[in-house]
Amino acid sequence: MKLHSIETGHFKLDGGAMFGVVPKSIWQKTNPADSNNLIDMAMRCLLVEDGKRLTLIDTGIGNKQSEKFFSHYFLHGDSTLDSSLNRLGFHRDDITDVFLTHLHFDHCGGAIELEKSSGQFRSAFANAHFWTNQRHWEWATKPNPREKASFLSDNIIPLHESGQLKFIERSENRSSTPLGFDVIFVDGHTDSMMLPLIDYKGRKVCYMADLLPSVGHIPLAYVMGYDTRPLITLEEKAAILQTATEENWVLFYEHDPINECSTLMQTEKGPRLGDVFSLNTI
Repeated sequence: MKLHSIETGHFKLDGGAMFGVVPKSIWQKTNPADSNNLIDMAMRCLLVEDGKRLTLIDTGIGNKQSEKFFSHYFLHGDSTLDSSLNRLGFHRDDITDVFLTHLHFDHCGGAIELEKSSGQFRSAFANAHFWTNQRHWEWATKPNPREKASFLSDNIIPLHESGQLKFIERSENRSSTPLGFDVIFVDGHTDSMMLPLIDYKGRKVCYMADLLPSVGHIPLAYVMGYDTRPLITLEEKAAILQTATEENWVLFYEHDPINECSTLMQTEKGPRLGDVFSLNTI
């Protein structure tokens, strides 16, 4: 097995929303804001190369939404999904599976593209299965008012219409998958988000998605204002970060604009940032 970091570009989000009740005077030390109080966020995906199976975990934001939509998020950076795949010698048609941690637009937008000639939406990965889970699918296709702006029908309904959609079976809070790795289910950010947990070179690599967007979010109380159930996030973070610290997991950050991976160390104040490194150094 080989793991590859896939950069798809950066965007910006409101720093206050990203850190909830934590004061700006504190969070800006790790995630500095611009004059509009926006902070830089990566959209970093993970490619799992395992024999003939090539699994892409999350897809970034894509490029099919309107200019007005993208104007709110200030997309920037030179990397794209295609350029990152090409750098490794792959094409999107080589992807056999697309695993979606959850169906918010910045995680699944790149799975569906707009065919300009017909104006129709279609799969961006012609030869892949798309993986989510039944509980999250129901949550996303019948969105609550708080999350409705994050669950875009243009990203979600075509997944089903493609005929390529499959579901991971949820068994309590952790399940094995047909993709060669386990998933941890968490419900604080959104219902039934999945965190891949991968055995790799004698280590466990956990793809943190939106449970831990950046190293600046490691302290337990640093919970996003976007989370639907922040107190559940708090409990989930406490349990997972404790295990990650004790077992020396590698945490892979989807949204940290600088830090790709880290370990944690135990302190009097709880888990804190340990070593920081790139995935390719493992």
